[in-house]
Amino acid sequence: MAPEAITFRGRQDGEEYEELEQIRRYEDFTTIDWIQESIAERNRRIREERARSACRGPRGEITPAWVWSQFQRLLSAGESAFVMTLVGVIIGINAALISIVTKWLSDIKMGYCADGWWLNQQFCCWEVDSDEEFCPSWHPWSTVTAARWLLYVIFAGVFAFVAAHLVRTMAKYAAGSGISEIKCILAGFVMQGFLSFSTLVIKSITLPLVIASGLSVGKEGPSVHVACCIGTAVANWFQKFSRSQGKMREVITAASAAGVAVAFGSPIGGVLFSIEEMNHIFRIKTMWRSFVCALVATFTLSVMNPFRTGKLVLFQVTYSRSWHFFEIIFWVILGIFGGLYGAFVVKLNMQAAAFRRKHLANHGVAEAVVLAVLTAMVGYFNRFLRIDMTEMMSILFRECEGGGDYNNLCQQSVQWSMVNSLLLATIIRMGFLVISYGSKVPAGIFVPSMAIGASFGRMVGIIVKAIYLTNQQSGIFSSCDPDLPCITPGTYALLGAAAALSGVMRITVTVVVIMFELTGALTYILPTMIVILVTKAVGDLIGTRGIAEETIRFNGYPILEQEDHSLDVAVSEVMKKDLTVLYASGMRVQDVEQILSSTDVKGFPIVASKSSCVLSGYIGRPELRYVLDQAQHMGDITPESECSFDRQGSTDQVDHVLSNVASGSALGAEEEVAAELLETTASNDVLKLWPWVNQTPLTVPMRLPLEIVMQLFKRMGPRVILVEDRGKLTGLVTVKDVLRFNAAAQGSGGDRRWDSGEFEEILEVLWNWLAGVAETAVERWRSIFRLH
Repeated sequence: MAPEAITFRGRQDGEEYEELEQIRRYEDFTTIDWIQESIAERNRRIREERARSACRGPRGEITPAWVWSQFQRLLSAGESAFVMTLVGVIIGINAALISIVTKWLSDIKMGYCADGWWLNQQFCCWEVDSDEEFCPSWHPWSTVTAARWLLYVIFAGVFAFVAAHLVRTMAKYAAGSGISEIKCILAGFVMQGFLSFSTLVIKSITLPLVIASGLSVGKEGPSVHVACCIGTAVANWFQKFSRSQGKMREVITAASAAGVAVAFGSPIGGVLFSIEEMNHIFRIKTMWRSFVCALVATFTLSVMNPFRTGKLVLFQVTYSRSWHFFEIIFWVILGIFGGLYGAFVVKLNMQAAAFRRKHLANHGVAEAVVLAVLTAMVGYFNRFLRIDMTEMMSILFRECEGGGDYNNLCQQSVQWSMVNSLLLATIIRMGFLVISYGSKVPAGIFVPSMAIGASFGRMVGIIVKAIYLTNQQSGIFSSCDPDLPCITPGTYALLGAAAALSGVMRITVTVVVIMFELTGALTYILPTMIVILVTKAVGDLIGTRGIAEETIRFNGYPILEQEDHSLDVAVSEVMKKDLTVLYASGMRVQDVEQILSSTDVKGFPIVASKSSCVLSGYIGRPELRYVLDQAQHMGDITPESECSFDRQGSTDQVDHVLSNVASGSALGAEEEVAAELLETTASNDVLKLWPWVNQTPLTVPMRLPLEIVMQLFKRMGPRVILVEDRGKLTGLVTVKDVLRFNAAAQGSGGDRRWDSGEFEEILEVLWNWLAGVAETAVERWRSIFRLH
């Protein structure tokens, strides 16, 4: 039986001739062998160095060819900076356009501008000084409340329908946030089409529609996905990046940093996000490229100035007052809320995802429309749910002085009704977020979580301010200046947003820096750090993972997280033992062809002979398929020709050709070298495949603890590790084997299914009731038509 490994779609007889690089292309749901990629990249680099050295004259003198090679080297050195700059510029322009369209679509639900239909409410009322002042150019759709409500709901449903339909019909990967998948891609997981140009276009078009529909989802997570699509598209224009999976992922990492940078107006926060959340192993060179890309993207967004206020995002804010030590007590409450919120939302959202997979997999458009309509119907009557989430945060973050009194938010006479509205907004938005995040539209969780935290934090701030105003003589408030406002409720909204974001994503330093860059004030770094510390402590105590990690586990992607550990077992208990192997000698071309056609494994261990299991090497399926296909065009090779995987008997001519590659083999060799090797090895009725054999594969002893094997997978990134005992092959292990074993050890049956929870059971009951009501209604309509 063939081992169950990562599959490769092999070529069938009679297919058109394909070059080596085309055969190497990675299919859906495969992983990259980073050791193999490193060998290929090293071969290219040393080959280029030798080619430049060969340009000198016989005595080492400088020649025109050498000068030209040095000029090309200089261009190559600047190519990376040019690519990062170009990616950043396009990301900034795209982010600005998305922000402009989103604001216009959000306002069009409420009314239109008589001076120009293309103007949103802000630009239409540009000369109006405050939100309360009447704007003659802006006209609501109707003066009747019921009619305005109905049009608001209709717009929401139409926006959601258009977005979901475009995603379903044109780019299925445009749905969702994309951060979980990008984390897997950066770890070596390959999803063809996820970063394609069609995904970029459709997600850029549908993202404003989804946000304007009022769904409790955000655009910040999808902005990272869009940025990574832009990075991939630009990098594919340059051979240096398109042929190297490692360099391509450096561009994707930098693009993810730029995506967060333009989403929050936080270039340093974006770089830290790419370090803390996206990558397992982060190099200084990658960090520098991420910084350049994030800086350029943020600068481009600033130049375009989409809001014409000088702000990169709507909820940027500044504070003129400091804080007091007695407020630490209330910050701890916000931190506890953030930790509990993260655990609550992650758990219930995963149960909602299980329900969605079971019942709504083929009803993505209907689900999005129903959710948008329900959100609009309920949210219209709450002043904080009716407006866009980013606009709501900009209102809640403000100080009361200087235009922060939105809808009497700062009036003491209505403070308790405001507390009720904020509490209601927190609960309702949290419920809609749980069921909306994961629907088949572009959907992020950053801003909804921040909005929930902001409404809860502002509520706490109002309560604290009320306590102060009724107990000003208390000793706890002795540090307050009686001539100045003591409590700033807007800061509590900011800290609550930070706590909620940290709780659901399980990131810490990034949130602190993003909040610092949003406020531009060093004063509130310490309060933010205290809140984030409490949030993390509560999350650790509960045992919560971030929403991205849980989504990865739910979808069963083959990736090992840094926190993944194994029991004290040996690798021999996890490895596959029934292997398909090749023999170093004694096999014919037709024997190898038969093995290729009867198996779908990604590669084959090579042993000395049938009687000896001494390990000789490992050859990948793409290399083997390539050599056999090319050999068909050579007259000396027939199906009866012998295949030799052993290096013994190597000729000087072959060794001379191999001197052009650094590893001493054809692994990762350029097409010209591979073709020359074929001409020299396919002779005398013997097909010598040993130049394509990895003669030093990664091997471990069978008694090695599985924990160490997991560390090898995390840090070195091999696709497969061979297991040997005193030089004899005994098995092999892949990441999927480790994940399957860990899942079985944890009692999940090895298939990573989520246990049904109370929330999923409630959804099941509601679904069955709705199905029964629908069935009854259909039967009644049928009986009525029969009577007529």
